[in-house]
Amino acid sequence: MSFDVAPDAYTRFMGRYAEPLAEVFAAFAGVGEGDKVLDVGCGPGALTAHLLSLGAEVSAIDPSPPFVDAIRARFPDLDVRQSTAEELPYQTAAFDAALAQLVVHFMTDPVGGVRQMRRVTQSGGVVAACVWDGPTGALAPFWNAVHVIDPDAEDEALLSGAHAGHLTELFESAGLRDVAEDSIVVDVVHPTFEQWWQPYTYGVGPAGDYVQRLDGDGRARLESVARERLGNGPFTVTAAAWAARGMV
Repeated sequence: MSFDVAPDAYTRFMGRYAEPLAEVFAAFAGVGEGDKVLDVGCGPGALTAHLLSLGAEVSAIDPSPPFVDAIRARFPDLDVRQSTAEELPYQTAAFDAALAQLVVHFMTDPVGGVRQMRRVTQSGGVVAACVWDGPTGALAPFWNAVHVIDPDAEDEALLSGAHAGHLTELFESAGLRDVAEDSIVVDVVHPTFEQWWQPYTYGVGPAGDYVQRLDGDGRARLESVARERLGNGPFTVTAAAWAARGMV
C-alpha cells in the first residue's frame, strides 16, 4: 500500500471527500479560533486548510515526503514536519488539540499513535480522530464492485477504527477520558462516472493498489461492473465515517 504518490493524485482520489469531511470533523472535535492544533497525518492539507480558515494555529506532520513538500509549499509559514504518529517530534503538552483525519486505520500501532497524540496535548485538551466506516465509507462503492468479481478480496473494512466502537477502544486504551464516538457523514456529487473512476487508477492506498495489480482485462471488467452499479452520472456518494474525541 502506498501513499508515496503525487499530492495532486491523492487530492483527486481522496481530497474530494476529505475536504468536506474536514469541516464536519473539526466541528465534532470542537476546535476553533485561537486553538493550537496538531494535524497528524496531514496529507496535502485538507484538514489543515480548514483549521486555518477557522483561525486555529496549526502545525502539521506526515510520513510522506511528497505530502510534506506540498503542504510546505502551500502554507510556507506553517511548522510542517516529516514523521509518523507513533513518533511525534514535539514536546509534551505542546498543543490544545491533536487531530487525525483518515489516519488511524493506517497507523502501524494505532494505540501507540493515539497515545503520542495524547502526550503532545495539554491537560484538558482534546484528541480526536475519524476514519471511514467500512461498509458505508467513501470507498464502499468501489469495494462493493470489487466483491461482485472477487468476493474474497480484502477491503478496508477490517482496518483500525472502521467499525462502530473500535475508535473508542483505541482511545481508552491510549489513556484518554470522557471518550465520545459518533458517525459523521458527507455527500459528494460525482458529475460523471469517469470523474469518479479515474482516480482509482492512480495507485493511491489499498484501493489503488488493488487496481494496479489487475491486468488490462481485469481492470476493464471492474470498471464495467462499477459503471453498471453506479451509472454514467451524475450520482451522489454518501460517505460515513466514525469519529471519536477524548479528553487529556
